[in-house]
Amino acid sequence: MPTLTVLICTHNRRPLLEKALDSLDRCRMPAGWTVRIHVMANACSDDTLDWLARRSGRLPLSVDHEPRPGKSNALNRALPAVSDDCIAFVDDDHRVDEGYIDAVCRAFDARPDADLLCGRILPDWDGSEPDWAHDTGPFRIYPLPVPRFDLGDAMTEVSPDRAIPGGGNLAIRTPWCARIGDFSTELGPQGHNLGGAEDIEWVKRGLAQGARLVYAPDMIQYHYVDGARMTTGYVVRKAFMRSSSVARIEGIRPAAYMLRKAAGYLGSAATSLSGHRRRHYLVRLAAALGELHGALKNR
Repeated sequence: MPTLTVLICTHNRRPLLEKALDSLDRCRMPAGWTVRIHVMANACSDDTLDWLARRSGRLPLSVDHEPRPGKSNALNRALPAVSDDCIAFVDDDHRVDEGYIDAVCRAFDARPDADLLCGRILPDWDGSEPDWAHDTGPFRIYPLPVPRFDLGDAMTEVSPDRAIPGGGNLAIRTPWCARIGDFSTELGPQGHNLGGAEDIEWVKRGLAQGARLVYAPDMIQYHYVDGARMTTGYVVRKAFMRSSSVARIEGIRPAAYMLRKAAGYLGSAATSLSGHRRRHYLVRLAAALGELHGALKNR
């Protein structure tokens, strides 16, 4: 009988972790699979560990603690300890659809050639978000402060030249973890800062080694919407950090066009009469400066 571990790394988010675990317990269970949950608490200083010790749920739950701050440290400690056939990654600020676990297992059954799976990540909107979060016009904000990944309704193989998913909704056949190696501790976030892209770099490394990645649309997770992130200041900082990380993992080098692009966005932001347009160009300016920042680090 095939086995699946659902892995959650968490840092001081006990209320959100509770929602994530409750959503997993509500999932439909696939026939012919054994499923369990493993939580890796990363440098937690709240009541997470005490709460986990008391918790009882539908699915078997094991807990470990990585004292070194950093999500990559937590992942690098957790993965070698998993002996099950497959691992599904769930972030501690996600909740999963009731069909999520069944979708993961059915996709692995249907695609024995797939080494990795990815699914949809959708914002868990509650109606309190600002209007600009839903704008799809020419002055939309991207990247949004809430992750989103959606390649449509059809199962399809994802090649390296397409959008590479992050680790929030990823599943893998366990032997590939050792082949790919550790997550980058340089790229990974520490605590809840804006660092990231360690998961994208890890997936790209696997694809470069010949792993096959398949998108399974029924693997659906919903990302918590933090109202504190729905501000211009946050999306500007996020755009800078995201672009810097992407430039690092893609090996981009400094070039004159980066300065020209930044100057253009700066001029557009300075001359925009509406707050809507100005916000858009400020985010684009931050992304351009982040690209330059990452390129300079590569040099």
